[in-house]
Amino acid sequence: MEKPPSILRHLPLAILVAANLIPIAGVLLWDWSVFEIVALYWFENVVIGAVNILKLLACTGDFRDPDDIRRDEGLPAYMRTPPAPGIVRHGAKIFLIPFFAFHYGMFCFVHGAFVFALLGGKDRGTMEGGTLIGMGISSIFHSGGKWFVIAIIASHLFSFGWNFIGKGEYRRASAADVMKAPYGRIVVLHIAIIFGAFVITALGSPVFLLLILIAGKIILDAKLHLRSHRNPAPGHAA
Repeated sequence: MEKPPSILRHLPLAILVAANLIPIAGVLLWDWSVFEIVALYWFENVVIGAVNILKLLACTGDFRDPDDIRRDEGLPAYMRTPPAPGIVRHGAKIFLIPFFAFHYGMFCFVHGAFVFALLGGKDRGTMEGGTLIGMGISSIFHSGGKWFVIAIIASHLFSFGWNFIGKGEYRRASAADVMKAPYGRIVVLHIAIIFGAFVITALGSPVFLLLILIAGKIILDAKLHLRSHRNPAPGHAA
């Protein structure tokens, strides 16, 4: 079977990069500050969590390979014959999906409150977390941020359909792998972004540094995307 042309194999990555170019327009045309940029990058985490729930619903991979279980001499004999894998795979989701939604939701909420309070200005520092995030996102949407949100939702949904479903990654990814995948992305990407944001804020938010921050995020995103799809076994966040 022939491999698809390179341009098609990397189509999800190209769409992801294109979506991430929109903040450049935000800086040059809509006068975005570092706050708007980082807040929208935070909102992307919410999109990733929602798409990850779709992956949890779709994935069918075993928690452990049945052959590995049968060869594990440390297990009792009756446990070396795995139970019906479909029951194990899908039954576990009854607990894993609500747990992920709650845990990841709280993770994003605390992360968002931190970003909005520290980068959103002194007048926002005394607001409650939910009000702070809601007002911040509303104001950003009215300054062109909705185009980034639309593009990033389309990008992650396209990647889900193209890679996870279309390439059969759902057959190899277990619910446990998929559930933990988004956290690694947040830790790697957002530590770098928030550190850069504080440096830029301290220097007065010059435009060229904002563009460097956007470029750095695109490069990190592309590397994480390629790494996650190079190894098809685990679930991934892009």
